[in-house]
Amino acid sequence: MSAEILHTGGCHCKNVRWEVKAPANVVAWKCNCTNCSMRGNTHFIVPSSKFKLNEDSGDFITTYTFGTHTAKHKFCKVCGITSFYSPRSNPDGIAVTVNCVDPGTISHVETRYYDGRNWEKSYDQSSISAFSKES
Repeated sequence: MSAEILHTGGCHCKNVRWEVKAPANVVAWKCNCTNCSMRGNTHFIVPSSKFKLNEDSGDFITTYTFGTHTAKHKFCKVCGITSFYSPRSNPDGIAVTVNCVDPGTISHVETRYYDGRNWEKSYDQSSISAFSKES
């Protein structure tokens, strides 16, 4: 794995801002669950310790859950963008929406597909749970 750098990003209206330590080359997951497919979400996963929400951002965040209520989909109360969330596959991590990272720090995105409509089978067959572990 390559060296980690600091990425910044957030929502469309910029009320939600964060920073995350991750490589410049990321492995992102495109999921076809009912929520991700409607949002067109593609995200990379980091350990929670590598993600920091800016202080005032919490005032603008609300949470949506569905199904098992394990995933915590965080979105901006003002513009509605989900720039990050706590995924069911990695409750010890944060899923960062690739398109919400500020331009200039991501060099390459390797996209892998996650069959969220067949969640348990896909979880067992993928390596997704390893992405939130400290390296």
